[in-house]
Amino acid sequence: MKKIFIPKLLASLFVIGTLPGCTDLKDEAYTTIIASKFNPTQNDIAAITGAAYSNWRFVMLDWDGYWRAQELSADQEVIPGRPNGWVDGGVYRRIHEHKWTSEEGIVRNTWTRTYAGITNCNRIIYQIESNLIPVGESKNAVLAELKVLRASYYYILLDMFGNVPLVTQFDLPEGFLPKQSTRKEIYDFVVKEIESNIALLSTKNDVSTYGKFNQWAAYTLLAKVYLNAEVYAGTPQWQKAADAADKVIASGLFTLESNQKNVFLTENQNSKEIVWAFPLDEKYTNNWNAFDLHMQSLSPENQATYNLRSAPWGGMSAIPQFISSFDKDDVRMKQNWIQGPQYSSSGVPLICTMGAFKDKPLNYINEVPSIAGAESVHGYRLGKFEIKLGAEVQLSNDFPIFRYADVLFIKAESLLRLGRADEAATLVTQVRKRAFPSNPDKAVVTGAQLRGGSTYAYGRRDTAQSTQEGGDDITYGRFLDELGWEFDQEGRRRQDLIRFGVFAKKSWLSHSATNDLRKNLFPIPVVEMNKNSNLQQNPGY
Repeated sequence: MKKIFIPKLLASLFVIGTLPGCTDLKDEAYTTIIASKFNPTQNDIAAITGAAYSNWRFVMLDWDGYWRAQELSADQEVIPGRPNGWVDGGVYRRIHEHKWTSEEGIVRNTWTRTYAGITNCNRIIYQIESNLIPVGESKNAVLAELKVLRASYYYILLDMFGNVPLVTQFDLPEGFLPKQSTRKEIYDFVVKEIESNIALLSTKNDVSTYGKFNQWAAYTLLAKVYLNAEVYAGTPQWQKAADAADKVIASGLFTLESNQKNVFLTENQNSKEIVWAFPLDEKYTNNWNAFDLHMQSLSPENQATYNLRSAPWGGMSAIPQFISSFDKDDVRMKQNWIQGPQYSSSGVPLICTMGAFKDKPLNYINEVPSIAGAESVHGYRLGKFEIKLGAEVQLSNDFPIFRYADVLFIKAESLLRLGRADEAATLVTQVRKRAFPSNPDKAVVTGAQLRGGSTYAYGRRDTAQSTQEGGDDITYGRFLDELGWEFDQEGRRRQDLIRFGVFAKKSWLSHSATNDLRKNLFPIPVVEMNKNSNLQQNPGY
C-alpha cells in the first residue's frame, strides 16, 4: 500500500490532461495550472507518469473488468445465484457458460478502461514531446517508460479482443475514426515498443521504481507476450520467452518469499517477490469497487470475522473441481481459500441469516450445486489477499501483476515446450517447496510428470448434468495444474487455459465445452461498433 505519487501534483496534472489537444493553453481560472508555467523537478516525474498508470487498476479490478473476464470465464471461480441475489440478469451465468454478448460489462468496461489508459499515455507523451511538460534530461527515459506502459495496455487488448485500433497520437482531428489492426499487427507493435525502449528504463528495484516499469517489469511483460505468441500471432516463441525471463532472473534483485502468503499481505510493498504491482491504499484509492474481492466473495455474516466496515455481499466462490485438484497437504489451498466453520473475531460461531440454511452454522463446504443457485454455505471463498481486521470495502494490499514465481514459471513452461522437461521441473520444484513445508518430498515434481495430463476432473458437475471428461488428454496438463495452484485469484486463468487448449474444449460445473475456438476472443463492444464504421466484429459474434 505504498504511496508512490504526490496527490496534489497528480490532481493538477489531471487538470492539464483535460485541456484540448492543442498548444494554446490559455486559461484565466486561478484553479487551473497552465502548462507553460509548470516547471517540474526530478521529484515530480513520478506524479507525471502516475496519471497514466492509474488506469491499470481500473482495468484490472473495477466492477466487471479484466479480472472477472479472466477468472469467471474459467475453471476456478464462479458466481452462482445466492439467497441474497447475484443473478443480475444472468450475466455471471452467461460468462460461466461462454454465452456472453457484445453488450456485457466485462467486454465494454475492459475495452473503454484500457483505451482510457492508452489515451492518458498518448496525452502525456504528446505533452512531453511538445515541451508542454518539460522534464529536462529525463525526457528520453520518461518517454520510454510511457511507451512501455502503453504497450502493456495494448497487451490487454491483444489478449482480450485481438483485432483492435492502434492509436499512438493524441492530437487527432475532430471526428477521427481509427482503423482496425489485426491481432498480429498489435502483437508486433507491443513487442517492438518494449524492445525498442527497454534499455532506457531504470535498472533499479527500489522505492523510486516501485509500481512503475523498470527494465525488470518490462522484461517480464515481454516474456508474457512471447509466452503467448503462438496464440497471439501464430508462431511460438518459447526461446525468446525464456530469454526474457532469464534477464529478470540474472538481475539477482528478486527472490521467492519463504511463504507465498507474504506476497499478498496488506503491507506487501516490501516483498522481494513482486516485480510489478500497482499500489493501493484505502485512504487514497477509495472509489467503491477499487479492490473488493473480499466483499464479492464473503457472506454478510463474515463482517464479524474481520470487523469489516461494511457487510460483504456474498457471491463468488471456488469451483469445487478446482479445489479437489489440490494435494491435501498443499498449504496454498488452506491459506488462500476461506473454508469450514466461520467465527467472529472473538471466536463466536457464525450463523447463516438467509436461505435454506438460515439459523444453521455458516460452514463453507466444497460443493456448489449449480450456477443457477447455491446457498450461503456452498463453495470456498476467496482469501488469497489478506483481509485485515477493520478493512474497508477497498483493500489496501498492493496488487501484484508480475511476481518472481511467474518469471520462473514462464521460463519453466518455455523449457518444457522446448523439450527440456527436467530443467523445467527443477524450477517448478523450487516454487513448490514453500507449499509443502511439512512434506518436502511432495514438493518435488519430475519432467515426466510435467509432460503428463492434468489431475483436474473436468466434466459437468451440477444438479442438471454430470459428465466425466478428466484431464489426462491435456498436453502438459500437469504444468497447467501447477499454474492453477500457484496463481489462482490473480486475474489470469483464462489466458492460461487458452494457451493449453482447454478453454473451449473442456466442461466444468455448469459450463459445457463449446469446442468453438472463436470464444478465445471476446467480441468488440457493440457500442464501439456503432461509433466506428471502420470496425469489423470478431468472428462468431
